[in-house]
Amino acid sequence: MRTLLDFEKPIAELESKLEDMKRLANENNVDVSGAVRTLNDNIEQLKKETFANLTRWQRVQLSRHPDRPYTLDYIERICQEFHELHGDRTVRDDPSMVGGFATIEGQTVMVIGQQKGRKTKERQHRNFGMPNPEGYRKALRLMKLAEKFNKPIVTLIDTPGAFPGLEAEERGQAEAIARNLKEMMLLTVPVICIIIGEGASGGALGIAIGDKVLMLENSWYSVISPENCSTILWRSWDYKEQAAEALKLTSTDMLQNKLIDGVIEEPLGGAHLDWDDMSNRLKKRILNEIEELSKKTPQQRIDERIEKFCAMGEFEEV
Repeated sequence: MRTLLDFEKPIAELESKLEDMKRLANENNVDVSGAVRTLNDNIEQLKKETFANLTRWQRVQLSRHPDRPYTLDYIERICQEFHELHGDRTVRDDPSMVGGFATIEGQTVMVIGQQKGRKTKERQHRNFGMPNPEGYRKALRLMKLAEKFNKPIVTLIDTPGAFPGLEAEERGQAEAIARNLKEMMLLTVPVICIIIGEGASGGALGIAIGDKVLMLENSWYSVISPENCSTILWRSWDYKEQAAEALKLTSTDMLQNKLIDGVIEEPLGGAHLDWDDMSNRLKKRILNEIEELSKKTPQQRIDERIEKFCAMGEFEEV
């Protein structure tokens, strides 16, 4: 059964009326094509108005929609082949970080991303998409493997943050993420990073240093989640909507602040409504970016990557 967010319910009610109208028309052999067209137009108009005026908090809700496709869902639809690789060669395998060689329309790439779960046991197995240090070390190992064979890297980011447990800190969570930031900056192959859902804090940044950093339309990217920001500032989650507005964490905000390089539009209503359409859009953008980045020399890519990230946060006082 489809999960509905509050602002989706008026649209769902009209869609339900449309289905009832069609069913009754079929049962009674009545022509209601004119009414169906009118109702279809009303639904389309309501969708456009609703999703053109979403608040930042509503975008956050969409990014977490339980029906939204995750990393492995995209890999299944975008890649003709995918060979998952496991382990960081130090501690263990981290199921919340997946990756391996894949082919996209004949182009071999290394795909890496955080993976959430849908059912309770899978969520526990994937640690709710929160990687431990070994997840980031596995990701770096796979990136270095891609560099060795001169293959582009694509990272799909969807995490509420790196795992904050004591054991993660004891095994060097901060060091693992910091090392990834340094090493990704110097990779000689094209690196494309795409935030497909939640992009929270260092957990996201640990696999988000690339030549191109892109966001899906209804994803978010910030140093902290609205709930945690609200908890710190107001000692309560009740102000999460105000926090989301203050954080300016949507794809539009990030593009305006020059913190990302582009936004990938989602199907009207969100990626969760049409996995195949969203996957095709994602695949097309990935192939286009790889083609453009492949025209540059490795040193050009490294220099531009460093220059781009060093320029972030610069300002002038007038």
